[in-house]
Amino acid sequence: MRVAFLMAPEGVEQIELTEPWQAVLDAGGQPSLLSTKPGRVQAFKHLDKADTFPVDATVADSSVEDYDALVLPGGLANPDALRLDAAAVGFVRDFFGAGKPVAAICHGPWTLVEADVVRGRTLTSWPSVRTDIRNAGGTWVDEEAVVCHAAPATLVTSRKPADLKAFNKAFLAEFAALSSR
Repeated sequence: MRVAFLMAPEGVEQIELTEPWQAVLDAGGQPSLLSTKPGRVQAFKHLDKADTFPVDATVADSSVEDYDALVLPGGLANPDALRLDAAAVGFVRDFFGAGKPVAAICHGPWTLVEADVVRGRTLTSWPSVRTDIRNAGGTWVDEEAVVCHAAPATLVTSRKPADLKAFNKAFLAEFAALSSR
């Protein structure tokens, strides 16, 4: 299973990258870090700088066909920057168009809102994103992890770092089920 992790050059919440990344590795998958610029991404622990991570490919030079699934980690600044990048938004939209599974945590659904893929779906997020999801036609719920099978693609969402165990379990189960078809 080839899993793209999409993030901006800075602002990703480190634990929302590292724990799902490790979960993919532990499940025998191949994670790949995509960003809007080459080099390294600067992660954060809340508002403080944390580690940096090497970018495997830019989103502009990547194709949905190269991956089986997509993960959108959160962090406040990360999805806010992604939703301003046409290539990143298009990549997310194309994942749904291809019917491939997507998982997003915390503020990550902001990129989904920008890609106009939440209409008619049930999802969760950090509470401050609730109104954006509702305004985009989605149904927001306050749960650890939500799996929405509405066409054209499965969407797994979660609220916050404290929900990572449930998030990882849910998205890995969905990714595995879809990649085994």
